[in-house]
Amino acid sequence: MTSFDHLADDYRQHGLAGRVGFGEQPALLVIDFIKAYTTPGSPLYAAPGVPDAVRASQPVLAVARTAGIPIIYTTVAYAADGRDGGIFVQKVPALRQLTHDSPLIEIVDELHPQAGELVIEKKYASAFFGTHLAATLTALRIDTVIMVGCSTSGCIRASAVDGMQHGFRVIVPRECVGDRAPEPHLANLFDIDGKYGDVVSVAGVIRYLSRFCK
Repeated sequence: MTSFDHLADDYRQHGLAGRVGFGEQPALLVIDFIKAYTTPGSPLYAAPGVPDAVRASQPVLAVARTAGIPIIYTTVAYAADGRDGGIFVQKVPALRQLTHDSPLIEIVDELHPQAGELVIEKKYASAFFGTHLAATLTALRIDTVIMVGCSTSGCIRASAVDGMQHGFRVIVPRECVGDRAPEPHLANLFDIDGKYGDVVSVAGVIRYLSRFCK
């Protein structure tokens, strides 16, 4: 149970929280699962939420690879002086640690990209803003974007909003996203599920992806 359970019926009664469902052409989007969020001592370290989400995402990544669907990662990197980060690095000064020569921008070892998997560098919260992600997904005829990563209240939420606005079915396996604290994590999962995509179990995502395994 969460503190938001009492709102679920009210949302449905007022015409929110419809289901988008799974489509026919999925892609897995691994958002900002970088060492900055899993390395003790990093200013962005977010345990236990993000390390737990990394572990939960491993079987999803494994079945996605077996299924042969597109897998796309994002990382975040800035110039040493932060000039390409605009107001975002002013609002979140810790982001200035994410320079191109820092090991903190590397994808975590547990989910390291393989050959043929795309890595997109971004500057802002949404994986779609200022990147070629939407064009790439459209060219691949993707209709369903499964999002794992961090943080729930930041880059996951922003990417879910933009993903929906670009016309994709957004699916978020709740165990596979993490945040610095449980309160914003739960609030944003509830809001994503109410307005922008479907928040589902990791087991449900694995069942769906297993359909594509030969």
